[in-house]
Amino acid sequence: LTGQLGDVMKESAQAALGFVRSRSAELGLKEDYFNKHDIHIHVPAGAVPKDGPSAGIAMATSLVSALTGKKVDSGIAMTGELTLTGQVLPIGGVKEKVLGARRAGIHRVILPERNRADVSEDVPPDARKAMKFVYVDELSQVLRESLGSRLITPVPSENGKRNGRLPAAAR
Repeated sequence: LTGQLGDVMKESAQAALGFVRSRSAELGLKEDYFNKHDIHIHVPAGAVPKDGPSAGIAMATSLVSALTGKKVDSGIAMTGELTLTGQVLPIGGVKEKVLGARRAGIHRVILPERNRADVSEDVPPDARKAMKFVYVDELSQVLRESLGSRLITPVPSENGKRNGRLPAAAR
C-alpha cells in the first residue's frame, strides 16, 4: 500500500483485498493465485495525505477489474465503506462527493443505500436532477453496476436478506 494513506484508508484497502481474496474462486482465479502474485495498491497523488473509509468499494472494484480484465464504466463514480463480508456501509461528505463527481463530468454515482437520505436532504435539487444515483447494500451490486455483470454471489445483508429478498430457507 502506497500513496500516503492514513490508518483508516489502509484498513479499507486491506478489507477490499481480503474480501476479493475470499471470492477468488467466483472470480475465476486459480486457488493459488494470491500465493503466486503480489498485489500492490497505490493511491495517487503520493505526496498528499489521505484517510477515511469511503474508497472501500472503489478499491474492491478496481481490484476485481484488474484481476478479471473487466473494465470499469468510466462514467461512474462510487463511494462507500466495505466490510470484510462485502456489506457497503454509509460514509460522510455525500454532498461534497456528489458535487465533485458532477464537476468532473460524471452523471452516475454509486452510493450506500444508507446514504439515500443524505442525497435528498443535502444535494442541491439541480444536481439531483442532473445525476443518476444507484444505491447499494453490498459489493455484488456495485460490481454489477460498474463492471456490467454479476461476478459474485450476493452476500446476506445485516437483516438476513440478499438484495432485498430473504434467502429461500427463510421464506
